[in-house]
Amino acid sequence: MDLLDAREGTEYIIKDIVTDDEELNSFLFSLGCYRGEAITVVSHLKDSCVVSIKDGRYNIDSELAEAIKI
Repeated sequence: MDLLDAREGTEYIIKDIVTDDEELNSFLFSLGCYRGEAITVVSHLKDSCVVSIKDGRYNIDSELAEAIKI
């Protein structure tokens, strides 16, 4: 399951980041988004979603949300 399928307000554990793009992997890691970390979808928007990771909130597009498996 990826973040686009996640229920709002429910905390999930990131199981995998599925991407071949090292730059994207590094970007997600800098946000604190990596395997084993807790993530919560705050809200789903039209082409993106707002997520909470650690103490931060981030708006990520649907491409990124599909790459994050929970």
